[in-house]
Amino acid sequence: MRKISLNVLLSGLVSVSVLMTLTIMIISSYTTQKRALIDNTLSNNYVNAVQMSQTLDSLFLSMQSSLKYAAKYIHEDDFTDTNKLNATMDLIQNSSNFFNSVALADQTGIVRSISPYYESVIGKHVNSKAAKLAIQSKASYISEAYPTPRTNHTIMFIGEPLNDASGNFIGMIGGNIHLQEYNILNLSFGNQLQAENGSYFFIVDQKGTLLFHPDANRIGENVSRNDVVRKLLNNQEGKERYKNISDVDSLAAYYKVPTTNWGVVFVTPTQTVYDQLNHHIWMLLLYTSIPFLILTLVVLRVARKLASPFVLLADMITQMENGEVNQSVVKPHWNREADLLTRTVIGAMRTLKQKTDQLVYQAGTDVLTGLNNRRTFEEIIQQWTQREAPFSIIVLDIDRFKTINDTFGHHAGDEVLKRIAQQIQMSVSSEDFCFRYGGEEFVVLLQNCRSDQAYETAESIRLTVQNSTFTIDHRVTISAGIAEYPVDSSCAADLFQLADAALYQAKQEGRNRTIVKALNNE
Repeated sequence: MRKISLNVLLSGLVSVSVLMTLTIMIISSYTTQKRALIDNTLSNNYVNAVQMSQTLDSLFLSMQSSLKYAAKYIHEDDFTDTNKLNATMDLIQNSSNFFNSVALADQTGIVRSISPYYESVIGKHVNSKAAKLAIQSKASYISEAYPTPRTNHTIMFIGEPLNDASGNFIGMIGGNIHLQEYNILNLSFGNQLQAENGSYFFIVDQKGTLLFHPDANRIGENVSRNDVVRKLLNNQEGKERYKNISDVDSLAAYYKVPTTNWGVVFVTPTQTVYDQLNHHIWMLLLYTSIPFLILTLVVLRVARKLASPFVLLADMITQMENGEVNQSVVKPHWNREADLLTRTVIGAMRTLKQKTDQLVYQAGTDVLTGLNNRRTFEEIIQQWTQREAPFSIIVLDIDRFKTINDTFGHHAGDEVLKRIAQQIQMSVSSEDFCFRYGGEEFVVLLQNCRSDQAYETAESIRLTVQNSTFTIDHRVTISAGIAEYPVDSSCAADLFQLADAALYQAKQEGRNRTIVKALNNE
């Protein structure tokens, strides 16, 4: 039998060990990051779907408010003053980009005025089914989306009743919204349907018909057979991995719009996550390939002289596979080559650990503010409730933050978020946790803290924000809601909902205040 030399044997064993270690490291990293990326993508998509739903809801409420405001100042006597009515309709239609057209009809359905002005319509009965239903209802009305007979464009109608001084119904003022033409809806959603990373969203009506979609040719298509759309039609909201109608594996979050019963679906193709994951693996290989190459070359040189350094190397690789590298027990080797080998391995593992720690940090941290993110919040509050240690939760929200963004721009809004995040973090101890829960909402968890103590902390934060000077010429305030575990609830989800309800009460009572759930019940 042919004998294998020690040099060849050691060289072969070390080479195989290095390759196996690298393979195990990559497989472990791939598995961990895959789960983290999918979870984060689903969470981010859900936040985006909720925010888009809230934006749509706010837009429709604003449209109704504008019509209600106009209805207050239109009287029965105005029906005979054509010039005044036309001027009023023009003012409503031109003062915002809510509606593509605005019209006024009397209680019999006769059109008295319209903007833009069409003389052929004046004096005739309204011809759309939506307008007729609105007049019959004699109440605030939002129609379903429906196609126009001639152009087959999708439109919807919003109407508000006109009443005389005695409260009698005298007519209806309403606006048409052409979903594929220029207006506030198309401006807000029609041009922002797809992100650079492949994510996109679409909006369906209460029958599952596409109203907004990145592929304009699909608008008007009924997609109720889509799994997530079917759940929306059954009044369900959530996030999940699924295959769409085209059999594309996707990560989707879906949420309903209260005023119209529409559904918003935010989708990221799963392949996008895999692309990010593959990029991460390639970068990991790039960062580790040179240290491992140096390691291999050094070991091959040492293998020609003595065998003892390979024992040390095997021990260190075993430690790395188990994830327990104790660098304090590694002492300088009497042999120069062996010592160089040892330091190279330590450097490679340190680089790997730094990269892994950085990825873990990014997965649990909000990029803008540097606070813990929602995922970390859910993990910590579950740990605390399982431990059954008392604590309090503070949910804070910036008052009228949308006004700041709309007035001063999103960059200024980001600066406000970062400043308030710093003030929150400085107001609590190192044993407590601060989180950016989403948008302009923050959460603080206070260990071994009663609700009255949490109230003092929340008030300190609120007053600090109230008295602070920001880079924008605008007064910034916050509202807060508090709940205590286990006094108010022993369930983490219910506890958060109680604090959030207290926050909502603070908003309802005028904002810039703190509400304690327990005190509210008393």
